[in-house]
Amino acid sequence: MVAGALARLGTVTVISPLELVRTKLQAQHVSYRELSACVRAAVAQGGWRSLWLGWGPTALRDVPFSALYWFNYELVKSWLSGLRPKDQTSVGITFVAGGISGTVAAILTLPFDVVKTQRQVALGAVEAVRVSPLHPDSTWLLLRRIRAESGTRGLFAGFLPRIIKAAPSCAIMISTYELGKSFFQRLNLEQPLGQ
Repeated sequence: MVAGALARLGTVTVISPLELVRTKLQAQHVSYRELSACVRAAVAQGGWRSLWLGWGPTALRDVPFSALYWFNYELVKSWLSGLRPKDQTSVGITFVAGGISGTVAAILTLPFDVVKTQRQVALGAVEAVRVSPLHPDSTWLLLRRIRAESGTRGLFAGFLPRIIKAAPSCAIMISTYELGKSFFQRLNLEQPLGQ
């Protein structure tokens, strides 16, 4: 669980500028040729730190997602496997465990996904009319505002699309990983080192 969370924290930190640039490209309908100009403009306007705008809500969504996913995956896989030895877990079991774990993690982190989406939409709207952005609310203030305006239900907007995306993608990812891991472990046992 801790390893999954730390790995995701590193990933979010490295990928965050790319995510921001992607969002800006989509919002401004900028071509790939104009990508470097877009990055230079962002840095000129807000400094290098501006490339990590949105890091907070992304980290608050992705880090707990990974921690919850890996914890629940191992728990559900163990429960579904019953008395089977760990190395004999079937692809079907890993697929179901991955889907269940992805669903649980997606539901529990959905409010932070809503915040991230609202920030991206606001950024796109501000840049589409080419005005200076207002100082963005903190993640916690935005969560409270969404709840005040739309109730708890507003924090779970997009529930079904997120589950439809998360469950199969997590199931496919982990079952493919486990299948590949099993294949290469067997291959390594059959072919001693040095051959």
